[in-house]
Amino acid sequence: MYEGLKGFREFYPEEQSARAEVAATLEAVAARYGFREIATPALERTEMYVDKSGEEIVEELYHFEDKGGRDVAMTPELTPTVARMVVGKGQELSKPIKWVSTRPFWRYEQVQQGRFREFYQTNVDVFGSAEPEADAEVLAFAADALTELGLTGDDFEFRVSHRDILGGLVRALADDPEAVDTGAAIRAVDKRAKVGDAEYLGLLSDAGLDRETAREFDDLIAGVETVDDLDAVAEAGGDDVTAAVENLRNVLAAADDFGAAEFCKLSLTTARGLDYYTGVVFECFDSTGEVSRSVFGGGRYDDLIESFGGQPTPAVGVAPGHETLALLCQRAGVWPDEELTTDYFVLTVGDTRSEAAAIARDLRDLGHVVETDVADRSFGAQMGYADSINAETVVIVGEQDLANDEVTIKDMGSGDQTTVPVDEFPPEEGRPTYEDYE
Repeated sequence: MYEGLKGFREFYPEEQSARAEVAATLEAVAARYGFREIATPALERTEMYVDKSGEEIVEELYHFEDKGGRDVAMTPELTPTVARMVVGKGQELSKPIKWVSTRPFWRYEQVQQGRFREFYQTNVDVFGSAEPEADAEVLAFAADALTELGLTGDDFEFRVSHRDILGGLVRALADDPEAVDTGAAIRAVDKRAKVGDAEYLGLLSDAGLDRETAREFDDLIAGVETVDDLDAVAEAGGDDVTAAVENLRNVLAAADDFGAAEFCKLSLTTARGLDYYTGVVFECFDSTGEVSRSVFGGGRYDDLIESFGGQPTPAVGVAPGHETLALLCQRAGVWPDEELTTDYFVLTVGDTRSEAAAIARDLRDLGHVVETDVADRSFGAQMGYADSINAETVVIVGEQDLANDEVTIKDMGSGDQTTVPVDEFPPEEGRPTYEDYE
């Protein structure tokens, strides 16, 4: 007996039905915002990820040499791929470009709660707009998608920050701004809640801040709870930080107009660890803390398209991960029921295959989920199977019934049944059940 690979999962029909319902909800909300679906490859050149993230990323990739001698990798994320696609079309694409995609990704990392080596995300991106409204629309999509799933403001919050505020503040406070590694300092902020205080301050020191300045920096960002608190940050950071503060305020104001403000919490201790983020960033968290890690995140990556050889193109996006989203929905009690649903099971008794098949075809033409017996089972075995697939109605097509020009309609919930003239079932429209004929 072969065992599955660690970090790779299979989903049986009941669980997959719930996952598919969640994915369909995310995609439906994205479609209402005008995001258009794209499809992307499972393999890319490994060098694309190395150029973007450095050689260390190779340790996290499933990569190999293909038969053409190319070093290729199974895609660990979508952002580089969509950046490449935007560059590939150049000026042919009308701006803003609004794309959505749901698909699996692969990353060789430690398996833990909500994190697997094969995982699914729904990626939503806007290319070609630097306006605060684009950031706000991404936040609004994410909020609408979660509330559509049944979650409320008591279940989740978006912690919103701005990387240019963090980077500008580090440079403004440092004795030697040129010696500071702002990327390392922002990555330290991203780890703030995951490491001890001493280690966190040590990471800021490694980035170029002395201990006293590191503490001052942390006090400033940790003290921001309202928009008014940003005044002190702007004053301490100078012109660059003032511009970033203004941009953050404008995004939050637009989010208010778009109906997402109630889910947004200002949090400059949120940073997002990936270096390609450039402006407003945010992470979604379980408000109760029971899901201890970030559910998903997003933000601006205005420089990525240009780094791939394209024209300067601002971009912002979000990528809800289905595994962590499942944890949040399950904790909140809104995860879809993991059960099979079947509208009709057409049961045959005797030599009635032709008539039963015609009824099944007619029901399917009406858009219903219909199963029939394909295993030559007894009456009792067919009824047992109908019950196992949660059939709402069983249509019994028996020789005796047909001799009377009838079929039997049985409600599986109550057990009640009645006969119906065969030429009246099914009707030309609707979803007829026992109650329609009792």
